[in-house]
Amino acid sequence: MKLDVLAFAAHPDDAELSCAGTLLVEKKNGKKTGVIDLTAGELGSRGSAEIRSKESAEAANILQLDVRENLGMSDGFFEHSKENIIKVIEKIRKYQPDIILCNAPEDRHPDHGKGAKLVEDAAFLSGLIKVETSMDGTPQQAWRPKYVLHYIQDRHLEPDLLVDISDEIEEKLQSIKAYKTQFFNAEMSGAGPETYISKPEFLDNIINNNKLLGKRIGVTFAEGFITKKKIGIKNFDALIQENT
Repeated sequence: MKLDVLAFAAHPDDAELSCAGTLLVEKKNGKKTGVIDLTAGELGSRGSAEIRSKESAEAANILQLDVRENLGMSDGFFEHSKENIIKVIEKIRKYQPDIILCNAPEDRHPDHGKGAKLVEDAAFLSGLIKVETSMDGTPQQAWRPKYVLHYIQDRHLEPDLLVDISDEIEEKLQSIKAYKTQFFNAEMSGAGPETYISKPEFLDNIINNNKLLGKRIGVTFAEGFITKKKIGIKNFDALIQENT
């Protein structure tokens, strides 16, 4: 299956927190979308790898993803190695996405920056014919996505691109709340130690951040992305006019 947009995430729930709205926008536009998590998030203070796998499957249903996979790298300790780069290349060549979304270049959690570099390098190397990979014994063709966009997560980084998710904000929040062990909800109160992301105000901050990004382009809610490659448009209809 060829995907139009493929998001890579260091941990289950990174994509939901950062680009779920954009994935929903693209899905509603008839595009095929997917998420590949690099790790199972097994070092999280709450829940377990098995529970988070079930939660990520529930979130995938909410986001109507065509694909959700996990590469099983070591949470907190995965390296920028040939082995891990090849794992990502195999998935890029399998799904041939035109656009890749991935973690921010630098962020609060060190895995986010590591994941960003890993996916960015894999996206380039995936286009080299002399980098040989195979899937189920069949050689894969080289494939390089048109764009690699880094979604903004915890830190307030300056976006190069903003996507209007005003109509998708409620579904985005539902996908985040599918991770019942990770984020605040009355059912799981006392289920584990309080963490940075399990406090009630954490989700409020997500909403407020999306609201602040939306304000910058004259919409209610938006998600932001960073790109090293300049983005062009075919006509001005693609532009959103900021309210004045």
